[in-house]
Amino acid sequence: MSQASSPSSAEALSLSTEAARMGVALDLGQAARLLHLLDLLSEWNARINLTAIRSRGDMIQKHLLDSLSVQPFVRGPIVIDVGTGAGFPGLPLALLNPDLHFVLIDGTAKKIGFVRLAAAALGLTNVEALHVRAEDYRPEAKAASVVSRALGSLLLFATRAGHLVAPHGELLAMKGREPAEEIAELKAGWTVAGIEKLSVPGLDQERCLVRLVRGR
Repeated sequence: MSQASSPSSAEALSLSTEAARMGVALDLGQAARLLHLLDLLSEWNARINLTAIRSRGDMIQKHLLDSLSVQPFVRGPIVIDVGTGAGFPGLPLALLNPDLHFVLIDGTAKKIGFVRLAAAALGLTNVEALHVRAEDYRPEAKAASVVSRALGSLLLFATRAGHLVAPHGELLAMKGREPAEEIAELKAGWTVAGIEKLSVPGLDQERCLVRLVRGR
């Protein structure tokens, strides 16, 4: 195995420590697997454009830790990651939750191709990666948590992915600062169940999670 595919124990320890600062338990084995995911992402990114985030430090903060920040709010048994891109937040969350079934969907074939390869390389048997747009996806079983960090406004998220949510389930929208204007634009049928402040170590940007449920 090449050096690039063997994350150092120090790097794994650092990632585990940073996750603990967010209240997320991540053992050294899990941390090493997540860092291997970044190795794969960097390798593929050199051939096809999967993410604009290139530096190792930025990838750890903006892909891994940012994904893990929503761990306390994810419920199963089924989780759908809409617009997963290169697999975030779905792949890190699937690694932390082996008893939950994750469906990662995206409209770009090359990105889903990478997600499938990465899931296999990490041994994530609880991941299903589908090349499909959210509005066209009609699963047999709906999800308790439908999460996205790249699907535009709250109204757009609810419009395109609301049909994927099980009764009493939630749409989980990862955002920067609290999106007051987007909340005001929501149509009848959806209401804000909570706005959770997310703290990502080393990331000097506001982050929050908007939880939407079916309402009046």
